Amino acid sequence: MAGITTATEFTAAHIGRCVAGHGVASGRAAYSPYPAGTISLQAPLFARHGIDLSPYQQATLNLDFSPGEWRLRQPDHLVEQLLWSDRHPPETFSFWRCRLQPLDARIAAVEALIYYPHPETKQAHHQPPALLEVLAPPLGSVVPGEQFQLWVDGSRCRLIQPARLRARLLEFLKFRVLAAQEAFFWDDAAGFRLWLQAHWPEACDLSDQDLALTLDQARALYTELPTPTRP
Repeated sequence: MAGITTATEFTAAHIGRCVAGHGVASGRAAYSPYPAGTISLQAPLFARHGIDLSPYQQATLNLDFSPGEWRLRQPDHLVEQLLWSDRHPPETFSFWRCRLQPLDARIAAVEALIYYPHPETKQAHHQPPALLEVLAPPLGSVVPGEQFQLWVDGSRCRLIQPARLRARLLEFLKFRVLAAQEAFFWDDAAGFRLWLQAHWPEACDLSDQDLALTLDQARALYTELPTPTRP
């Protein structure tokens, strides 16, 4: 199954640093079971779902946006449960249109695609949340450390700063915790997330672990309650 959204508007720009990848998408890794690269194997299958990868190099450009973390939703293309290899179960892939240019503007900006194998369906080669894999036309010589400007639809591709967001959330909780004390706290992350969705949705971009840490800080700073032991 493939889904396509409406036209993309590039409303946000971010600067990322090129880093070396696993070499599996391009087939350069000596240990890779796919000598031609995974992109070349997947491209004909994506084409059947209306996703044309022919304008792009058959390798991913790996861009690191540390210390940020990406929150991606509503892709331009979604392909679910694609069986592209007999070595592992089917995978789900999402794509977002974007625009890319080297920061030194040595070439003009090009149309590109964010390539996102869903980690819950991927068995190996997982990427950190600060990293994006991008499919782009040939860019000439690219070296690790080179910086790129990436334009995205900021409503669907958001780069958050977890430490900064946690600090803002802690301040937001201050008077609520002081007033309610023990009655404020939830037994599970789902309940807290529902409350945040109603009162400060921006904080829902934080992971369950970040939310739990922030609650522990609020408990320690604003109450005399003991901090719970977490697994």
